[in-house]
Amino acid sequence: MAMYFDSVFWYLFICLAFFGIGDLLGVATKAKVSSVFVSLMLFLLAFMMGWIPPDIIQKAGLSQLAKWAVLFLVFSMGTTINARELIAEWRTVVTAVASCFVVVASAWLMMPFIGREEALVSVPIVNGGIVATQIMTEAAMEKGFTMAAALGTIVYAVQKFLGTPLASYFGLREAREAVAEYRKTGVKPTLGVKPSVEVEVKPTFFERHKKYYGSFTSLGITAFFAWVAFVLGKYTGISGTIWALVLGAVVGSTGLLPKNILKHANAAGIFNCAVFGAIIPSLATIRPSDLLTLSYAIAVVFIITGIALLLVFYVLPGWKLLGSRNVATGVARCQLLVFPANYLIANEIINAVAENDAEREIINERLMSKYLVAGFATVTTTSVIIAGFCAPML
Repeated sequence: MAMYFDSVFWYLFICLAFFGIGDLLGVATKAKVSSVFVSLMLFLLAFMMGWIPPDIIQKAGLSQLAKWAVLFLVFSMGTTINARELIAEWRTVVTAVASCFVVVASAWLMMPFIGREEALVSVPIVNGGIVATQIMTEAAMEKGFTMAAALGTIVYAVQKFLGTPLASYFGLREAREAVAEYRKTGVKPTLGVKPSVEVEVKPTFFERHKKYYGSFTSLGITAFFAWVAFVLGKYTGISGTIWALVLGAVVGSTGLLPKNILKHANAAGIFNCAVFGAIIPSLATIRPSDLLTLSYAIAVVFIITGIALLLVFYVLPGWKLLGSRNVATGVARCQLLVFPANYLIANEIINAVAENDAEREIINERLMSKYLVAGFATVTTTSVIIAGFCAPML
């Protein structure tokens, strides 16, 4: 009998059940309760209680899928942004990078409460992901600051839990306001930009030859560009995810491909599941004792940075560059999320609020590209640069 509960199908069922519970609660509460947050908490609790093995993602057969699904998904999301829109997201990049430096400035407020080394280690990790975490924890260990290194590890492990609810909350507010305006006026709302006069648009190459873009053809095209992004990432040293986003936007803007090509291929669901597999394993390393030992320092780090970001991008005029307090605050929180959590949050907001394709498009344009670009600008680039400056200061 035991063999039946130690099979790939059983572990896959457990993983999908946790994702499904989060999905149900997210839709039932109209994203007031984040499905991403619920799913991650279920995994964390199950890991801590020993209910599931720490390598459940591997046992479920999702590890290999997770390794290559990220580039597929980023390219697909890139096809929803044309080149002009990508360039137009410079405001998002500036806002996101500025949010990182707000966190850096808040380090001086943390130091009296948790210590200089702990604050220096934590700040780049709040800004980013695993690369910044590795840089700072290794530097702290080399200098003998073991508690600072431990704090950095826990900050990385729990930051997505604390970033998810607020990014979801402000994104949800923005989505509801945009959809309410559309339902009232029938006019597609924009952020601080006057709607352009509609002109007749000729059918794209894809629209003229849609019948040739079957599921396997679309997946094959996506696989090719994922490979190109991978090669460019290795050759240039710039993350392959950034190349995938750029390639998706450039090729998508030509009209050669459908927007959101994975959705067109009816494969978006399994890829959403796979990218979860990329972030779940880190939760297996957290123990209750770790959280209890460092809970005070963790609270100080996230309370101070949270207040600082809210003050600058919601209360003060830091939001004006993006034209919305909600969007600016959500973008500022994306540095805590790490891809794919920012994508998953934007996607669940779309599913919870939109009732038709037009509304889905409005929310997608309002949030998805900004959350994705913000994540890449902070986690992939800025956090590593900041870590490079902070490490020698320990």
